[in-house]
Amino acid sequence: MTDTRNIEIAEYDYALPDERIAKYPLARRDSSKLLLYKGGSVSQDTFCNLPEHIPAGSLMVFNNTKVIQARLRFRKETGATIEIFCLEPEAPNDYQLIFQQTRECVWQCLVGNSARWKSGKLKQAFTINGREVRLTAERLCAGAVNSVRFAWDGAFSFAEVLEAAGELPIPPYLNRRTEEGDKETYQTVYSKIKGSVAAPTAGLHFTPEVLGALADKGVALAEVTLHVGAGTFKPVKSDSIGEHTMHEEYIEVSLSLVEALIAADGRGVVAVGTTSVRTLESLYFLGEAVSENPDIAADELFVSQWVPYEREHTIAPVEALEALAAYMRRNAMERLHTYTQIIIAPGYRYNIVKAIVTNFHQPKSTLLLLVSAFVKGDWRRIYDYALANDFRFLSYGDSSLLVP
Repeated sequence: MTDTRNIEIAEYDYALPDERIAKYPLARRDSSKLLLYKGGSVSQDTFCNLPEHIPAGSLMVFNNTKVIQARLRFRKETGATIEIFCLEPEAPNDYQLIFQQTRECVWQCLVGNSARWKSGKLKQAFTINGREVRLTAERLCAGAVNSVRFAWDGAFSFAEVLEAAGELPIPPYLNRRTEEGDKETYQTVYSKIKGSVAAPTAGLHFTPEVLGALADKGVALAEVTLHVGAGTFKPVKSDSIGEHTMHEEYIEVSLSLVEALIAADGRGVVAVGTTSVRTLESLYFLGEAVSENPDIAADELFVSQWVPYEREHTIAPVEALEALAAYMRRNAMERLHTYTQIIIAPGYRYNIVKAIVTNFHQPKSTLLLLVSAFVKGDWRRIYDYALANDFRFLSYGDSSLLVP
């Protein structure tokens, strides 16, 4: 059995030439390449043909998060530019509520050029619907992550403020500024719930035509929400995984999805993207928690990084899901809101997901560990094939369908 904490990240390195990183998307989303990994054999197709490879009766789960224009730039009178990157809500600490605020709110943020912002408020002005709006930023607490209070005039929501003044935060490894076209191409066609600072990129390949073909074939389509944080780009800097701290991410799941997973009973659950994987697999441990403690408070439900590896987990997946559904019904919860810090790496036993649609990930990343755990260590053969066959890598790159 793999000792997950002692895994050396150097074992998950590979040479990724810069020219293989897709700097821009293809003109048509579903014309990307699709690597097929089925039962150990590797081949390829085009993404528009994905429905041909998904059996009728499968349940395909998408992350419906929407990327916010989370990067704000302020110019000081000295000429210095301060960049503020909104990570997650602090006051109010609820995504829906914070976007509805009309005067002020507080976010946890990263601050670029932080040394040039020693004190005072940053200011900028812009227009919304022809009306000038003045926005200020005040740092309440400095550190690796900063608490920043934003205040603005006019009866506009913070969602409108970000839409007017913010910039879509494309991944740093693209080594370019955000362009107008990214506002469309760096969102999935089914994005709905605002909150992510990075796109669930496996979903970028889907078009209405592909979604329609899946539904026509009899594939059930369902949604979860996981707001992708900046930690998704956080490299593993420690030698072993046990020394790496996984980032927390907000998840939201409906009772109807949990019931659909129960009806599937472990058959044909296809996760679109690693964010959907992390959400679905977290449900098992949430169900285990409420099975063992039916009276646990909702705000105490949380999946910590190492919970999958700390002891034996003997409850069957369908029993865990049934316990979670019963808990949600008892507490009149149509939707479950919580956070997950789960790390999925070799040694992990998948409980819910049976197939994954995903892009090609950075060397020495936790996402590559997740893939390796799913394909039972066979990730290098998959990546060697992709490199040898001119696949495009990372966020705007090509895709794969993994079926162990």
